[in-house]
Amino acid sequence: MLSRHSSFRPPAPLPRLDWPGPFDLIRTLWSNPIEAWTHRHFAQPIVRTRLPFADIFVVNDPAAVRRVLSDNAENYGKDRFQKRMLGVLTNGLLTAENERWKSQRRLIAPLFTSKTVKSMAPAMVTEIDRLIARWKSQDGATIDIAQEMTDLALNVLESTIFSAGLSVGRDDLRAAMRIYFDALGRIDPFDVLDFPDFIPRISRLYARPAIRIFHQVVDDMIAVRRCDLQERASNGQHDILMLLIRARDSKTNRELTKQEIRANVVTFMAAGHESTANAITWALYLLSCSREWRERVRVEAAREINTPPALLFDRFIETRAVVEESLRLYPPLAAISRTARNNDELAGTPVEAGAMIVISPYVLHRHKIWGARADQFDPARFLPGARAYIDRYAFLPFGAGPRGCIGSIFALQEATMAVAAITQNFELELDPNHTVWPVHRITLRPRGGLPMSVRCRSSGQSRFGTQTAALV
Repeated sequence: MLSRHSSFRPPAPLPRLDWPGPFDLIRTLWSNPIEAWTHRHFAQPIVRTRLPFADIFVVNDPAAVRRVLSDNAENYGKDRFQKRMLGVLTNGLLTAENERWKSQRRLIAPLFTSKTVKSMAPAMVTEIDRLIARWKSQDGATIDIAQEMTDLALNVLESTIFSAGLSVGRDDLRAAMRIYFDALGRIDPFDVLDFPDFIPRISRLYARPAIRIFHQVVDDMIAVRRCDLQERASNGQHDILMLLIRARDSKTNRELTKQEIRANVVTFMAAGHESTANAITWALYLLSCSREWRERVRVEAAREINTPPALLFDRFIETRAVVEESLRLYPPLAAISRTARNNDELAGTPVEAGAMIVISPYVLHRHKIWGARADQFDPARFLPGARAYIDRYAFLPFGAGPRGCIGSIFALQEATMAVAAITQNFELELDPNHTVWPVHRITLRPRGGLPMSVRCRSSGQSRFGTQTAALV
């Protein structure tokens, strides 16, 4: 149920009256795909569209979404369009299929259990504290929140995946990630026109140096860790990279190959850090526009200031609701696509083999099934009681079903703790000369960053769990 105090409509494209023509569609898909959606997509359960390379079924009916992603998932494989865009991650959990995917999922799933993720909370709190201390020394300055959250997420990943450090400079790696998402995140016109794979996609040529940096970083870390294992000198390093190297399939005793480890760590670094950074960024922006929810988050943060880090995520009920509402309005996973292997039926609509199924969380989360005010910011939707009425397959910030994002709890925990601590310590105000606008580049990010003035609050406290750290 919507809060009676909620009336803020965050910035987003207004739906088009009609589907764009061929040239306008290619231009829009290249510049910002979320600007192509029409009123029909936000109102109807299924919208069928004919494109040059396939029949497209945009699915917004939760029962049909469930059938595609869970109940009949074997019939809906990764489509060639998505595989082209994510080709750099071949051999990893994100793109693998059939038995290779099942084996990797069995190997990696134990690394992201609730218990394991909670054990990473102290490392997350440490990096958040460092950010807050640095911001306090810049009191009153205008900074790019989006960039700062990217750095924070990268620091957390370094603490949990690469705890032995990175082999390249932070600026080099950050620049490589930005190039990666700018280049691979665009829908290339040649893909829309279904040109053969041997024809180079100019938009992705720029990503090659970034890919080389990723591969070199991960290969160096794998080599160092394997050397540590051989010499029995790992010194208690139990980060995700070491867990991946040691992992064995419970059914086959198979270990991950070097290429599989590399692809999965690149996935965690790229998609994981980008998704988490954007989740925090959007939540902080939305809170800056809502005095009511800022105060609710601050009251909660002040109450839990002495809670051990490993318990914080479960205690931050209101803050988590803010983060989840931010993920609803600006989901990191803007689109999921599949290809029907056999004929099927979705929400009473026949679907032929070979058809492409598109599930856009961005559209689904703003669809009329959420009510007349679906495009407004109201975290009360996700408070206990109200949340029980949300269909599991109507809220897909990290996907759903067997192929749902394996690191979703990791991202939610980090984002929730960061939003609570930052909101407790600072007043954030958008630069009046900047216009906030979401742009789709694999994830949804604010175009041109998010410049905001950062002012310290005299009553703010940065460190969580300081008086009970021994309990962690």
